[in-house]
Amino acid sequence: MIFVLLLLAALFLAWSNGANDNFKGVATLYGSATAGFRKSLYWASMTTALGSLVSVSLAGTLVRRFSGKGLIPDGALDASALVAIGLAGALTVFLATAIGMPTSTTHALTGALAGVGLSAVGLGQVDWAVFGSKFATPLLVSPILAIGATAVVYPLLRRTRQRLGVERQTCLCVGEGGKTLVPLSGGVSAMSLAGSPELFVGDGARCVERYQGRFVGVEAQQVVDLAHYLSAGAVCFARAVNDTPKIAALLLAAAGLGLPDLGRSGLLLMAVMMTAGGLLQSRRVAETMSRRITDLNPGQGLTANLATAGLVLGASRLGLPVSTTHVSCGTIFGIGMVSRGARWRTIGQILLTWVTTLPMGLLLGVGIYLLLSA
Repeated sequence: MIFVLLLLAALFLAWSNGANDNFKGVATLYGSATAGFRKSLYWASMTTALGSLVSVSLAGTLVRRFSGKGLIPDGALDASALVAIGLAGALTVFLATAIGMPTSTTHALTGALAGVGLSAVGLGQVDWAVFGSKFATPLLVSPILAIGATAVVYPLLRRTRQRLGVERQTCLCVGEGGKTLVPLSGGVSAMSLAGSPELFVGDGARCVERYQGRFVGVEAQQVVDLAHYLSAGAVCFARAVNDTPKIAALLLAAAGLGLPDLGRSGLLLMAVMMTAGGLLQSRRVAETMSRRITDLNPGQGLTANLATAGLVLGASRLGLPVSTTHVSCGTIFGIGMVSRGARWRTIGQILLTWVTTLPMGLLLGVGIYLLLSA
């Protein structure tokens, strides 16, 4: 029974992670109108699934770390503690998803680990130095690095584009007009032709900014769009590489307690649930990240994705549990700051969610563990 509860907790955590995180890599595709919602979602799901399948070979350090190694004494966590960690992390992420706020699975799991550790072994047995150096510091530094990287990379790419002769293309939107009454002399009116063309100035949702010029003999816009798709896929791939081991660590730790070892089947189950959560419950977070932080054009979206993918993949290779959420949001924050289009109310709401995620995971971890123990 305890193994069934643990498996359900891990699956719930994988679902919540997918619902909150899967769209983050392609948010710039959707926000810049490079792709529609469905096309962006399917691309995110495919590249996320691929990242999940190769995650173990690239991120074994993360698997060990999120089994509680170093933070809590070996042998201190029983199966009930693992269930509490999974449920507390999953509930924290699920609640944020329900209100459309991007949050960090890493933060939620870290809080849950600390809360269960406090309940299971006491305050003095948790290694707070490890908590600070291996968990808290990377999580706090990652959004600052993301904003800084974007602030440096975006002006460089913009100057490179200008030197290559690729310019932004200013356009008017052309659309079909409706039937209108045209006043004539003598109080007589006539109906204009239905479907006659009209010119109007459109906003970002109706009039897509494009790039004019050529790069290595290819239309600049095609190059930007291809690079944008590839970078978005790289972000989703990197996120799956970084996040899947954190969830699989619960099952790995269970095997160490004598419970069934699902091996690669467990990893496959986590990958399927992450993908399903993203496909079925990601719309609210998608709208927040794509539309509510700042307006994006394709070049800005590409810049944000390149910075995100580089930082997250680098952290995965070093075994650092950076938050993909903080990095991807941080790069979009950076674009908004550089372009002076940041919507500070939304950014403030996201930051408040981040501040409360770890304490909520901790409190839920304490409460669920005490309930299970009782």
